[in-house]
Formats: sequence, C-alpha cells, structure tokens
Amino acid sequence: MAASVPSMQCFVIRGLPIIKQGDDIALLVKSLFDFQDGDVLCLASTIVAKSEGRFRELESYHPTDRALEIARNVGKDPRFVQAVLDESEEVLLDQPFLLVVTRFGHVGVNAGIDQSNVGDARILLLPKDPSASAKRLCASLGKDCAVIITDTCGRPFRAGVAGVAVGWAGIAALRDWRGVQDLHGKALEITLEAIVDEIAAMANLLMGEAGDGTPAVVFRDLLYPRSGGDSVFMAKDKDVIRPRLRR
Repeated sequence: MAASVPSMQCFVIRGLPIIKQGDDIALLVKSLFDFQDGDVLCLASTIVAKSEGRFRELESYHPTDRALEIARNVGKDPRFVQAVLDESEEVLLDQPFLLVVTRFGHVGVNAGIDQSNVGDARILLLPKDPSASAKRLCASLGKDCAVIITDTCGRPFRAGVAGVAVGWAGIAALRDWRGVQDLHGKALEITLEAIVDEIAAMANLLMGEAGDGTPAVVFRDLLYPRSGGDSVFMAKDKDVIRPRLRR
C-alpha cells in the first residue's frame, strides 16, 4: 500500500495584536510568518474592517420611517437597522430578520454588520470593497500569494453558520469543471466549484469563534487556479431565488 503524504499544510498565525485603524495587516502577518509563493492567506473580515476604520457609532444614525417599521418587526435597535439599510443595495427579507444584498454583492443577514467585541454603542461594518482590500493585501505580501477575506454566513435549509469568501485576489473564485469527463466518460455540464468559499469554510474551522479566535490562517501546497471564474455572487439575471423572495 502506498504511503499517504500530506497534500496541503495549514498554519494558524498566532500573536497578532488587536487591530486598530491604520494598522498594516500585511506587515503584521509577515512579521509572524515566512510566506512562500503560492500560499493562500485567509483573513477574517473583522480585522480588515478594523484596519480600514469601519467602526461606526450607533448615535450617528438617524432612523427613517422605514427603519423604524423594520425595527419593530425584527426587534432591533432602529439605529442598527438604519445602518443595515445604508450598507445595502436591496432588502430581500425584512422579517423575521433582515436579509440584504450588500453594495458589493454579498447576500447576508444584517449586511454582515458586527456588534461583537466593539463596545456597546458601536458597530463594525464589513470592508467597503473586500476584493479591493484583498488585492491591496496581496500586493503588500511581496510574494506570489492569494488572499481571501472571510466572513461567517448562514445557509438556506441548513442549520449553523459556515465561512464564506466576501473578497479575494490572486485566485479564481470558481473552478469550471464543465466539459471534463466523469469516471464513466460523461462530460460534466453545469459544475462550477466555489473554490474561495471552500477555502474560507476551512479557514473558519481553524480560526475559531468568539474571544479565542485567531483571525489569520495560511494554506500551503494547495493547488488552485489563479484566473477563471470572477465571482461567487449570483448574477441577477440567473438568480431564481430573489424574485420569489420579493413576491
């Protein structure tokens, strides 16, 4: 029997300080880890958002009539609801919770706004353009690496949250298997593999949650396409779910 050999290595980067606005995350992770070409760095969206100063004070929001009505339906602070609306391109559900499309295309509850570890009267928005953030970080690493910015998200028809990619650079979002033959010689017709989401989910498993979380993970010796599918966000003209939610 052939001996098993590792096909991928995973490294949890420990020792990062509490991230503040203006911190150079690429410089910080490089001080703790020796990157090689081909590595994939996964970062929790929270630390990227903190470095970009995406904190907001709830008192800075002035709820509209719509925000007040939604707040009554979902049992949230109207100021928080207004923050969600401000970060959203479209509201898909306004009860029993707020499911929205963010301005960069991600669909999630409360526009991914975080109220954990930021103080009682503050919130943390997602990065304004996570893929642009990932591109800047990728360039700053100084190696031929990929960067994925992750967040946790619920899934339709399944309990619990899992890690997903909200931004990426240096890696294709999708791997296209269409036209590749299966074991029986039949060509696949529709299979697109969401690579960045699969890696993000694996990273989230290693990062952990709550106060003991470690927000940076590196994968090495992982084979991945550098170009190809541009986005995991479903195009509006192909999305069969949104029109039904609107009804």
